Amino acid sequence: MKLTTTLSRYLAKEYIINLALLLLALLSVVYLFDTVELIRRASKQTDVPLILVLEMGLFKLPEVGQTILPFAVLFSAMFTFWKLTRRYELIVVRAAGFSVWQFMTPIAIVAILLGILQMTAINPLGAIFISKFEQLEREYLSHQENHIAVFKEGLWLRQAVMIEPSDPTDAQAPLTPGYVILHAQKIKQPEWMLQNVTVFYFTENNDFLQRADAASAILEKGSWLFKNVFIHGAKGETLKEEIYKLPTNLTREDIEESFSSPQSMSFWKLPGYIQTLKETGFDPAKLEIYYQNLLSQPLMLAAMVLLAATVSMRPPRSRGTFMMIMTGVFIGFLVFFMASFLQALGASQQIPVLLAAWSPAAISFLLGLSVMMNIEDG
Repeated sequence: MKLTTTLSRYLAKEYIINLALLLLALLSVVYLFDTVELIRRASKQTDVPLILVLEMGLFKLPEVGQTILPFAVLFSAMFTFWKLTRRYELIVVRAAGFSVWQFMTPIAIVAILLGILQMTAINPLGAIFISKFEQLEREYLSHQENHIAVFKEGLWLRQAVMIEPSDPTDAQAPLTPGYVILHAQKIKQPEWMLQNVTVFYFTENNDFLQRADAASAILEKGSWLFKNVFIHGAKGETLKEEIYKLPTNLTREDIEESFSSPQSMSFWKLPGYIQTLKETGFDPAKLEIYYQNLLSQPLMLAAMVLLAATVSMRPPRSRGTFMMIMTGVFIGFLVFFMASFLQALGASQQIPVLLAAWSPAAISFLLGLSVMMNIEDG
């Protein structure tokens, strides 16, 4: 028998309502804890108003929502199947000649469409919000003065420095605050050697002081080490030095983390940015895994519906609701830890990117499919 449109809409509507309520509850709890943590961090500062902290908590919600979405899909599907069974609705549907595959299809379609929506719309929106959150966090909570970006033209970096006096013979002249903008066309990994480097020096008032051109530079502990440097002053004078050091508090980890935060990149911009990293010399494995993981979300959410059906469609009189809940929690965390473990292996290039990103969804889907086939078809 073919499932009617009315029945399909009813099952989908029941599931959408349960999913929306569960997501709202989970996001409310997460927002509360995130806001409390932000208030704790803001209490150490003197210029952070409460309204700004509340806004920062809201900016984090889309990112957190994407993280907990598979759990919400799993538990809301479990609750929907359990409720329909307790009200004998699924019993009547099956007695009318419909198989479990037929009445599970509308719910699975909702999950797949939600995965596509997350990939194409929620993720880009979340990227905008998390970028705004990171900007406010740097400005008000971390007070970071270093800014790093990677484009097709190479690496651009801005950092604060203390500028030496213009007259090197004046030993009593104090150092003045300023900043430098560093540009490198290529980065050679894993040595972390910057090639074709240009450094622009500015005062705190944005007055240009000098420019330094170097064939290469290496980030050491506490300084940039430049080789074969030509220093061009603001008045046209030129000075050549074999070795030149620029103090810095940056580390390699700081630079990598600053521009490769996957959550701050929109789904639509990820392919181009991954290609840019490859051309510049950085390892894009972390972003590639994140991109492929987004592509696998529809399959993952469909797998969550299948897994929910395997543990929640018990006869109404059979006991074991607590065991059903615990089984669902176990399945959810097992999938989460499996995904995290495989993604860590992929990021360290111990397994291929596609295997790391798609394995959790594929394994979960095949597991749920095999169990449902055994239950339904024997």
